Amino acid sequence: MSEARNYFRDVETLDNGNVEAAYARWAPIYDLTFDILLKPGRRAAAAAASGARGPILDVGVGTGLELPLFSRETRVVGVDLSEPMLRRASQRVRRERLDHVAGLVKMDATQMAFADASFACVVAPYVLTVVPEPAAMLDELARVLRPGGEIVLVNHVSGKDDAMALFEAWLDRHMAPKLGWRPQFPWSIIGDWINQNPQMKLVERRPLAPFGLFTLTRIEHCANDTFAKKAPETAELECA
Repeated sequence: MSEARNYFRDVETLDNGNVEAAYARWAPIYDLTFDILLKPGRRAAAAAASGARGPILDVGVGTGLELPLFSRETRVVGVDLSEPMLRRASQRVRRERLDHVAGLVKMDATQMAFADASFACVVAPYVLTVVPEPAAMLDELARVLRPGGEIVLVNHVSGKDDAMALFEAWLDRHMAPKLGWRPQFPWSIIGDWINQNPQMKLVERRPLAPFGLFTLTRIEHCANDTFAKKAPETAELECA
């Protein structure tokens, strides 16, 4: 059994109801609690998306903390499952006059209403640990991404067999529905998905501040589906 399958067998069930309820609680204090801690990852995600030649989709936009970080020359659409979080994002857009934000919409990231190949870049910071089915979300991000575009992820990736991993596993078994996310998240969930989708290639994977707690992952949708595929850890894949 793969590491990812073991993970989903062992963790506490997380569903959209858990997530919506948790983020309704988090919304009033989210910025105060998480802004500083998660800002390096948001900056890295916005920088990675800066070269996009076309509209950007911000999945899990939350209270809109990364919206001011995108170039004002881009067109950004944000989606989130939580209405309380989206209301705060809308207030931020008005307050900071973020005219490059074209819309904020309540959507399930695994079932979005956008047409295929709608976006030049899809950014999803701190979202994979929130959704009940990460692989289904990655499928949906790939569907709405144009060939040649990138999926940009920022996510905590768990280590193996250390004290922190054991603590994360305990939190997963007992607290995930209350928190609204999974503290434990193995790289194999992303790596296996890349291996199973030959049109996708890993172009970057690197740890971020603070203390390498989070990982930036960039995945390109190859315009040509055929390329020489290597192990995803190498980040040296080439489109044909």
